[in-house]
Amino acid sequence: MQYRTFGKTKERVSALGFGCMRLPVVDNDHNHIDETLATRMIHHAMDQGVNYFDTAWPYHSRSMSDGGSSETFLGKVMEGERRQRVKIATKFPSWLLSRTEDYDTYLNAQLKRLRTDYLDFYLVHAIGAQSWPTLKKLEVGAFLERAKKDGRIRFGGFSYHDTSELFMEVVDHWDWDFCLLQYNYMDVNYQAGRQGLKRAQEKGMGIAIMEPLRGGYLARPLFDEAQKILDDAPTRRSNAEWAFRWLYDDPDIHVVLSGMNTMSNVEENLRIAREGL
Repeated sequence: MQYRTFGKTKERVSALGFGCMRLPVVDNDHNHIDETLATRMIHHAMDQGVNYFDTAWPYHSRSMSDGGSSETFLGKVMEGERRQRVKIATKFPSWLLSRTEDYDTYLNAQLKRLRTDYLDFYLVHAIGAQSWPTLKKLEVGAFLERAKKDGRIRFGGFSYHDTSELFMEVVDHWDWDFCLLQYNYMDVNYQAGRQGLKRAQEKGMGIAIMEPLRGGYLARPLFDEAQKILDDAPTRRSNAEWAFRWLYDDPDIHVVLSGMNTMSNVEENLRIAREGL
């Protein structure tokens, strides 16, 4: 596995990150993780050098307000010696914020669910036009600074799904350690886009990427002209591999998340990560 320095945090993170939003489930029940298979997948990824695991409050839940089973499951499979080998990232549910006390309520609950005394990376989840005014009013930066000082989190960041204009305001609001952006070769001008990525890089932030395949779209056959460009390349690669390699080739990107739900997904992502760097 290849590792990169995660911006100003100076942490060494695997270029491939394991996204825990789409773990395998039983009987198509999104809230019922297939723990036997998911444990094998996660432990195998760890043994092959993946050290960045990303989850969130609502992952594998029936609603955005409920705490899902992803955090609880990850806490079980990361207990003991394995916890010291990984970086755990989870996210504060920004849409549930109504008073300052909510920050501590959710963070403390997440620490308990993940069976850990601290989180390596704590993100404010899905900052956007609806949540940002409340986050500013209730001084999200002051909360993150306090949580860093008392040792509950090591680094504070945010994930983002809104315009590049708002991104510039958010990224300049506080001395964020890192961010998580939707980015792929189709989204260079979408949401934060390349402009936002460059701004985060200028500020020395760690940069993690989600949706490298644009929800699976870039792994499927493209329209004829685009597909022909890939098919005519001297080296034959799958569409998914082209998409991941495009991201791995950017030195400003430190970790690329992949939401894996089969063992073959894990093996293929590991191969692409090794060969694409």
